[in-house]
Amino acid sequence: MTIRVVVVDDQELIRGGFVAIIGTAEDIEVVGEAADGAEALWVVREARPDVVLMDIRMPGMDGLEATEAIAAEPDLADVRIVVLTTFEEDGYVLRALRGGASGFLGKGVRPAELLGAIRTVAAGEELLSAAATRAVIAHVADERPQPAVEGDLFRYLTDREREVVLLVAQGLSNEEIAQRLFVSPLTAKTHVNRAMTKIGARDRAQLVVAAYQAGLAGS
Repeated sequence: MTIRVVVVDDQELIRGGFVAIIGTAEDIEVVGEAADGAEALWVVREARPDVVLMDIRMPGMDGLEATEAIAAEPDLADVRIVVLTTFEEDGYVLRALRGGASGFLGKGVRPAELLGAIRTVAAGEELLSAAATRAVIAHVADERPQPAVEGDLFRYLTDREREVVLLVAQGLSNEEIAQRLFVSPLTAKTHVNRAMTKIGARDRAQLVVAAYQAGLAGS
């Protein structure tokens, strides 16, 4: 199955570079391009891609606003967004993830890493670079836990689901979680999916953010 991608960047040279890299993969194809957030929203509505590569700093509607707009539309619930930027700062990372992004990569990413990132996100996994993960932890570690959030949402998790959420927050994949808990990868994936459903997380990235905000991780 071919992964459909929309590339969004206001710099034509950079956008063209990403398009060229994706063109080398047999299992990935570019189905649209955009130079700003407003155009991106229109293109995504028309093309219905699996993954969007989204620049942050663009004129008019920026990538963060566009990410939030895409994530807010029920008809686009299956679209996964990877934010690409040269600015791995906590504010950008956290807002992008809160807004619905499934991943965060620097623009200096290597071709093989970019293609791997697209495949990872399309498969439903979160994608956080090491710097982005540290930024999220640093930004929310000092925030006070929100009892209402934990009481209303996380109290419905089973003990095993809570354990799995903590491992997800550490950046472990389903396979790594399975090895840690001595269960099958399918069982690990089931626990992750149930936890996301119970707290209303769009994907694993939002599950990580929610876990830190609720004080379940990072203590």
